[in-house]
Formats: sequence, structure tokens, C-alpha cells
Amino acid sequence: MKRPVTLSARDREELIRWTTTGVHPASSIMRARVLLALDTSVGEVDPKEVIAARLGVSGETLRLVARRFAETGDDVLATISRKKRALPPVPSSVTGEVEARLIALACSAPPAGHARWSLRLLEKHVELTEDIPNLDHSTIGRVLKKRNCVLI
Repeated sequence: MKRPVTLSARDREELIRWTTTGVHPASSIMRARVLLALDTSVGEVDPKEVIAARLGVSGETLRLVARRFAETGDDVLATISRKKRALPPVPSSVTGEVEARLIALACSAPPAGHARWSLRLLEKHVELTEDIPNLDHSTIGRVLKKRNCVLI
């Protein structure tokens, strides 16, 4: 193997405890089992194909877990837990001010020729308004539903 996995006795005990007791995410348990199967400190490791078949994972999963173990500096918990997001989530274009402007528009009188506001009509008017970002009719509906505004 390119990246041999060598676990200390304490790490092995921790992984065994992780896989046998408590409630943990299935992906973490699977990665812990992979690390235990790839451990070279207890003797000869089976071929990748045998380990993959025994654990019900692909050979690629074995390679990725071994690589992550090497990248984390042999840190077992960092290897089996989820990675932190590299990029923050995209901020919503609907701020409190946008919500207030949207609700004010929905509560105003509908344009001439219309008996009431519809979501698609609101969408068209939001596109024409310069200080409100363009919003889809489904987003407008979610905002109005969240604030219990009913289009009558």
C-alpha cells in the first residue's frame, strides 16, 4: 500500500469502542472499520479486494480513508469524523430589509387591471424595483408564508 495505516494500541481501542458502543454516524463507523482493517501494527493486512468485500465498501473508499489518515497526521478522530466546510454557505439574498419591502409591496394595491397580487406578478414587479434583488416567485412565496402574509 502507498499509505500504510499504523495505529497505536490506544487508537485501536478507541476505534473498537467507537464501532461497538454508543450511537455514531454510519459513515464514521464505516471509516473506523476501514482503519481497523488497514492497521499494519497487528500483523499482515489482507489485500484491498478482500477488505473491501468484507466491509462492503469499494477499493476507492479504502484508498480515500488511508489518504485522509495520512493527511490528518495520523489523527484517528479527524479521520473518521466529517470534514469542516472549506467554503462558508452562500448568504441569503433575502435580508430583513428585503422582506419588509416585499411585504409592503404585497400589502399595497395591485396594479391596474389586476384584482389581486399573484406570486408571479410580485416577481415581475420585484424585477422592476431596483433596491430589491431579483427573487423567484417560489422565494417570494416562502417569505410571505414565513411572515403569515396571505395574498387575497
